[in-house]
Formats: sequence, structure tokens, C-alpha cells
Amino acid sequence: MEKHGVICDNVRLDLDKMHQAKSDSIKGLTGGIEGLFKKNKVEYSKGWGKLTGSNEVTVSKEDGSTEVIKAKNIILAMGSEVAELPPVPVDNSKFKIVDSTGALDLPKVPESMVVVGGGVIGLEMGSVWSRLGAKVTVVEFLPQIGGGLDSEITKNFQRILKKQGFKFMLNTKVTASEVQDNGMVKLTYEPSKGGDSKEIEAEVVLVSTGRVPATKNCGLEELGVNMDPRGVIQVDEHFQTNVPGVFAIGDAIDGPMLAHKAEEEGIACVEMIAGLGGHVNYDVIPGVIYTHPEVAVVGKTEDQLKEEGVAYNKGAFAFKANSRARTVLDDDGMVKILADKETDRVLGIHIIGPNAGEMIAEGVLAMEYGASSEDIGRTCHAHPTLSEAFKEGAMAVYDKPIHS
Repeated sequence: MEKHGVICDNVRLDLDKMHQAKSDSIKGLTGGIEGLFKKNKVEYSKGWGKLTGSNEVTVSKEDGSTEVIKAKNIILAMGSEVAELPPVPVDNSKFKIVDSTGALDLPKVPESMVVVGGGVIGLEMGSVWSRLGAKVTVVEFLPQIGGGLDSEITKNFQRILKKQGFKFMLNTKVTASEVQDNGMVKLTYEPSKGGDSKEIEAEVVLVSTGRVPATKNCGLEELGVNMDPRGVIQVDEHFQTNVPGVFAIGDAIDGPMLAHKAEEEGIACVEMIAGLGGHVNYDVIPGVIYTHPEVAVVGKTEDQLKEEGVAYNKGAFAFKANSRARTVLDDDGMVKILADKETDRVLGIHIIGPNAGEMIAEGVLAMEYGASSEDIGRTCHAHPTLSEAFKEGAMAVYDKPIHS
């Protein structure tokens, strides 16, 4: 702000107010959903649901009562829960070893935090507390962060986070943990492939090693619903399980654990049950990492195209050459677009930078309609906007960007 001539004195954090704002947002959003239920005449039963028949769900309510709901069709949408890491047991109530839920309720900004797992949620939570003042170290079993991100994007992402103060310990696994009398958490770690053990201490440890379907204790085993060893419900192309009348969507079935993916599946599943032509195009499901800067992706990575032997052209454009990004002093990152070498059809889009989570929607729409990189590059984008970087990235695929 000072560079823009706005001088802010005595800036301070009120974490309690921040937590209250978060709680108010959650209450408003969930209350809004309950309001939509009422408006659309959807009956809402709150409690623990359990399949007690192929056409029956028994709900155990908070007041101790039960309700049996009969239905011709049942859609299972249980969501997911945090995957346990036995060497580092979580106890959110003590705010020492926490999962993503506990990380949202920390009573104060820790001086130091170790994030075990360099995937989406760990980086998002680590980014929040880093920006509030914590010194964050990420311990990741794999040789790179971000899970299945494009390698070039990953390198840029890690470089930017390092510049923000993140430390990274890659190819590393945690083998033990201990909450010490002085309030610090001691972690024992070693190379992923084995080797000498070392120790690291932090005020808070965030365990973020993935999620698993929340399909336990829901009557699925008793009813004979097919699941894999991880608890993922097996369905056909119509979201139908092996039990007639029982369907499943979202985090409970295979695929990325994303709310918008579940929403598309829910709509498609209901349309199929109603005899309509529901469909989900899994090739254009976007993914966003809500750090700062954001990372947003859709389609194939460059690594995947190489592995599949697909000939492609690549275009990239840095936000440092974008007028809007430069003027708002938020110019870290790039737009990268991959297109088929012969047809120019866009195969993958990878963005790291300001507002990437919003910008990716243009890419999803383009890919849904089978656009070429030239289609995007010849589409007028307003100036000055961040989205011009998207246009220039497309131009870099088939020709040459104007501003680079």
C-alpha cells in the first residue's frame, strides 16, 4: 500500500475477529442452503444416516430419536475425511498436532509450523498462517509439492513460496512425533527411501496427507455395496452401485475430491435417474489451490502429454509483462497453455498468479467447446486486465505474444 501512497500505521491482527468472520460466513452459507431446501420443498433430516435397506435410510438424530426414510432411489454423498498418519496422531483440542479443521481454529498465530504433506490443503493452510506471521516448513514425501501439478508450474510455485518465507523438505517422511513438556512438537524424520533419522521442532504441526471417503459406519458393508480397500464406492457410468436403487457421487467415489466435481455428478446422477441425458466431462474439471498467488489448472500437464506420446505445442506468458499485474504490484507467475501440435486444440491450461482461480473458467469453457489456442488468441480481451495474460499465453502457442 505504501508504494501506492497509502500509509498504514499501527496495523495489527485481531485473530478472534478473524475467526468470528469465518464462523459468520459458514453460518450464512449453510443457513442459505437450508433456506433453499425449504424454498424448493426439500425435506431435511439432520443426523447420522445409515443404509438399513436398499430403499431405506435410518437417521439417528441429535436428540436421541431416530427416523426411517423410505425412498425409491438413494444417492450416497458422504464426502471425505482427513486421512490418518499413524506416526503423527491428531488431537485438534490441544492445538499442537492438528488437521485442516484444527488449523482453522488455532487460538493464536504460532511462531513456527511444520506442515506434513505438500499437497493442496497443506499448502493452502500453510499459506494462511505464513501470511499471518508463522514460519512454515513443509515436509513432503515426494520430490515435488502440489501433487500432480505440471512440473514447470510446480517449480515456479515453490520458488514463489520460498520467496514468501516457506521452507521445504522434499523426499522426506515423518516417522514419529512427540508433544514435549515445553509445548513444542518434536518430529522425527528421514529420507523417503530410508536413511539416518533427524529431528525438527515446531509450535504447531499440521497433518495434511490427503483425504479418504467418509464411508465407514454407514451400513454399506452390511448391504453389500462394493467398495475398494480405501472405502471408495464402486459405481458404473450412471453412478449406480451394485445394489439396485443405490447411487453414489462426489468424494465417496473415484476421482478428484472437489466440491464442484461432486456438484456436477449430483446433477448428472439425478438427470439419469429421471431418464434424462446427464453427463460429466472429466477432462475439463478445474482444480484451484487457494494460496497467494493462486494456482489453477485444467486438462493435461506437459508431463502427461510426454508420457502419452502426444505431440503438442506450448505457449507461456509471464504476469510480469501484464499491465494490470504490474500496476497492482502482483505480478508473480505465468499462464501456460498446451495444444495439440496438428489440430491446435487446447489440451491443458496451467496458471499461477493473481486471480488464477477465476481466470481458469475461461479455459474450462474453451476446452469444453473444443477451442484451439488461436480461437482464444483471436478473442478480444479488455485492457488493462489480468485476463490479457491468458490471451497472450494462447498467442504464444501458435504465433507470438504481442507483449513478450
